Amino acid sequence: MVAHHTGSYVLFDVVYEDGSRRSNRKVPRELLGGLDGDAPARTLIEAQDEEIAKASGRPRPVIAQLQRTPLPKPAKVHVKSRK
Repeated sequence: MVAHHTGSYVLFDVVYEDGSRRSNRKVPRELLGGLDGDAPARTLIEAQDEEIAKASGRPRPVIAQLQRTPLPKPAKVHVKSRK
């Protein structure tokens, strides 16, 4: 699967145990690709979620699934032929 990325970031989709989903979470590219693979992405997103939870007064949701956001498929362009 080719990951969707913007510049120096890789985007991830996160599904939480409560069934909620967050798309396009940015993770710096330099954190990824080593022996740990995408594990540092989970650590970073959990830390971000913890900060959000502290600010909102709600408990941090538990991540059930984390995967790279797939690239969107290009739209088909219909070209009219000239006759």
